[in-house]
Amino acid sequence: MTPEPEDAPLEPPPEPVGHVRVVYLGPVAPHWEVQSDYGDPDLIEAFRDRALARLVLLPPHDPQFRRNRERVVRDAERENLALEWDLGFPEETD
Repeated sequence: MTPEPEDAPLEPPPEPVGHVRVVYLGPVAPHWEVQSDYGDPDLIEAFRDRALARLVLLPPHDPQFRRNRERVVRDAERENLALEWDLGFPEETD
């Protein structure tokens, strides 16, 4: 009998291949900046383009921001990037 997925031993997640920080710059456009500490510059630039396309003209209090933020988070997970958000204020916990 094959083990069920919850019975399988958990493998540690792979090390991130890069790091990005999404920073809210304030109410005057451009609202967002994507910074990187390490990683492949081409990979980071492609991620930056996709993230900014999702966030352009959206301040953090806009209802669409929450949906688009989740898309950015999933994109970072697919690319195996460590993602950090700096919204300039303490975030609410769900």
